[in-house]
Amino acid sequence: MLPRRGAPEAPQRGAKAVHEHTALLRELHRTMLLIRRFEEAAAKAYSQGRIGGFLHLYIGQEASAVGALSALGPEDYIVGTYRDHGLALARGMSARACMAELYGKATGCSRGMGGSMHFFDASRKMMGGYGIVGGHVPLAAGMAFASKYRKEKGVTLCFLGEGAVSIGDFHEALSLAALWHLPLVVVVENNEYAMGTPLERTLSVADVSLKALAYGMARDRFRADDVLTVREHFQTAVQRAREESLPTLLEVQTYRYRGHSMSDPGKYRTAEEVEARKRNDCVHRAELVLQEWGVTEEELQAVGRSVEAEVEDAVRFAEESPEPSEELIEALTYA
Repeated sequence: MLPRRGAPEAPQRGAKAVHEHTALLRELHRTMLLIRRFEEAAAKAYSQGRIGGFLHLYIGQEASAVGALSALGPEDYIVGTYRDHGLALARGMSARACMAELYGKATGCSRGMGGSMHFFDASRKMMGGYGIVGGHVPLAAGMAFASKYRKEKGVTLCFLGEGAVSIGDFHEALSLAALWHLPLVVVVENNEYAMGTPLERTLSVADVSLKALAYGMARDRFRADDVLTVREHFQTAVQRAREESLPTLLEVQTYRYRGHSMSDPGKYRTAEEVEARKRNDCVHRAELVLQEWGVTEEELQAVGRSVEAEVEDAVRFAEESPEPSEELIEALTYA
């Protein structure tokens, strides 16, 4: 549980909405807490030398992935960046398979060959995290084109950071998505820093969603403090894609509490800035709302214990799993 800091009041909803959303918010809150605890465990393992390579944590941005993916159906596709752990867990991939992948073990979701940046599960249409900044947006447009070509109702969600919107691939993909009326939702997770560079030094216009106007595309922009609000915005965009085959550029204003990666101490911002953002923490906010709607402190603590046990089990599983065999490495290297 997070400390009871001076967070804003829980958003007000009518009695009917409270009844309808309490069970849903319980589920979304647990998933956000699972992501938070998973990432904390990953950071600890990395610091101990048990995880190598790159490690980009999602701490602080949980409401974005959880709210977004809760608006999808099993027929929909997800394409992510290298900061993909939250997307994988929100899509229902097991903590065991994800942690084992970080450890480079054969039981990982990419059989230990992808690592942190390349979580993949075709059965859940989680089509991978991608390390090339902006290069995955055309791939997502291609998936949306395939859904439309096959006359399927699938929608593709493509996540990227605000630092990627200056990449040519981003604009080419948006141009084609608008021209061909593709069922694509392009999600810019604006966490205010492109690696270590603040927003005002990378973009001439602070409102990223305005870039949709150049392509005649629908746009939306909102803060990701309340996971139910995030879900509502995504439901609108996903419905537009599914029913009208029209794309949307959606800017989610969020914030990461850690550095760009584990190798980034984040000294380009003050401790006061980070602490101010934590006062609107999405996990803590969900807890406030649940308590306002009648969920007890004891129930929330039970959820916390359940999540911690799941993450501890995932770490144990990863540590005890085998390394990829020579046969597996050969099969994935040579044709």
